[in-house]
Amino acid sequence: MIKRILIVALMGSTLAGCVSDSLSGNVYSSSQAKQVQNISYGTLVSVRPVQIQGDDQNNVIGAIGGAVLGGFLGNTIGRGAGRSLATAGGAVAGAVAGNAVTNGLNRANGVELQIRKDDGNTIQVVQKVDSSTKYYVGQRVSMATSGSTITVSPGV
Repeated sequence: MIKRILIVALMGSTLAGCVSDSLSGNVYSSSQAKQVQNISYGTLVSVRPVQIQGDDQNNVIGAIGGAVLGGFLGNTIGRGAGRSLATAGGAVAGAVAGNAVTNGLNRANGVELQIRKDDGNTIQVVQKVDSSTKYYVGQRVSMATSGSTITVSPGV
């Protein structure tokens, strides 16, 4: 029984590990640290709340993990043909549940920012929202760009 609990805990922590905070304007990856970034400035012309959905690859991982866990738990029920049916049913139900859990974990509140840069160009950036950062139309922002990655921060 202890072995089963450990397996369930391991699967849960694996699924929880799929969540990422790297989309926030206040979080930098280790590869971004100590890297030169170009800074530009602008003014927000539109701010809209959005949902950011994680990659489908993480949903597949959740479905597979759920199927394995569901099949394992289903295998503990019954004997013979009943056990086989419970294993198959557990695997299918686990896959559906694992996909739903991962789908929920991979969702984050975000903000779509349309910015009129000081050079006259208008760009749009979507990034994760955190509770300490507020955006509003007319607000001055700075944009730190490195390659194709941009981070928008309030104030200048």
